[in-house]
Amino acid sequence: MFGKKKPEVLVVGAGPVGLVAALTLARRGVRVQIIDEAWRPTAHAYALALHPASLALLAELDIAGPVIEEAYQVDGIGLYEGTERRERLSIGTSGGVYPHVAVMRQSSLEGLLVDALAEHKVKIDWNHRLARMTQGDGSVAVSVDKLEKDTTGYAVTHSSWVVASGHDFDVPYVIGADGHRSLVRRQLRMDFPEVGPAKHFAVFEFATDFDFGHELRLVLNETNANVAWPLPDGNCRWSFELPGYDAPKDQRHKDRHMYELGGMRYPQLEEDNLRSLLAERAPWFDGSIGDIRWRLVVRFERRLVKSFGADRIWLAGDAAHMASPIGIQSMNVGIQEAHRLAESVADTLQGKADDKALAAYEKERVTQWRQLLDLGGKLKATEATPEWLRPYASELVMGLPASGAELDGLTKQLGIEI
Repeated sequence: MFGKKKPEVLVVGAGPVGLVAALTLARRGVRVQIIDEAWRPTAHAYALALHPASLALLAELDIAGPVIEEAYQVDGIGLYEGTERRERLSIGTSGGVYPHVAVMRQSSLEGLLVDALAEHKVKIDWNHRLARMTQGDGSVAVSVDKLEKDTTGYAVTHSSWVVASGHDFDVPYVIGADGHRSLVRRQLRMDFPEVGPAKHFAVFEFATDFDFGHELRLVLNETNANVAWPLPDGNCRWSFELPGYDAPKDQRHKDRHMYELGGMRYPQLEEDNLRSLLAERAPWFDGSIGDIRWRLVVRFERRLVKSFGADRIWLAGDAAHMASPIGIQSMNVGIQEAHRLAESVADTLQGKADDKALAAYEKERVTQWRQLLDLGGKLKATEATPEWLRPYASELVMGLPASGAELDGLTKQLGIEI
């Protein structure tokens, strides 16, 4: 499974966060192995937005150029209160190298990261699932199962995944980047509590001729928040908050309700409802509604893990936190913390740091996410904040496409103090 030399770090999860962690380690000369229980690379064409800090990090990894070449660049945020345009924020206020957000398909970003890993002779073991792990003195005892598809039936076939084989080994460190249902987090028995109310969004991605002028459009109302992201190839994605949405009882956080499931159709996702939502919440949107690529209802919960790890097992990305989907903060901060974590692990392995570096990672993560999720109640309007914006100050900060110094730059434009 691993060739002649065992890995020094096992990364669980091959999404953007896990791939960045693995690439950072590989570039530092650390032997790394990535596993993912999916049977192949993602086919998801979902668009994601890369913050300026994420682009700067990708530049360090030598893939920012191809990303920017393929992406749609967003350099401003149009703020609306109801149907009235109120403000325009400039994204490039913090003086960074990249004064914009880059919007591209998740599958494209992951493809670039996989190609970069291949140059370091690192491949991904798809169809491999973490079964068990136990922290020991100086290493982690890990069991990984290889999955195979088992198809049965004649007239009607049925496929399921079964364990084809297992492999036990010791590894110095494990990084869990395996998403909100993280097996690594569950193996650690770490609580993942809600820290805010869940929200539902009806999301539509469709072709349009609307000219966004390289702006993200954020529409705030007393009872809901809505966002329109311009996408590459003449598409856009609208997300409409659904206050009071009565979700099916068996829905899990961040599960998706497709337009048609088991013969049932969801009225929130009908094209007529899309047109009604636009007419009610964004009558200024005068673009066409062309082919609807996909539509779904998403439930997002605000969650924050009690601890980002201990000793030799650590978490990054959605395995440790979930936040508002409006500004795509969870993934972007996850990418940045994956890089930070991987650097600390590499330093420790190579004798350039001790365990204090990982303890510092833990403290930094908790501090930043308590700020982003406003758990200390310190996001507040000031005398410089426009009066119309004051009721929305906390929610707005949690939805801006930025973090750290870039977030400070955006909030200063609005007189909001962090």
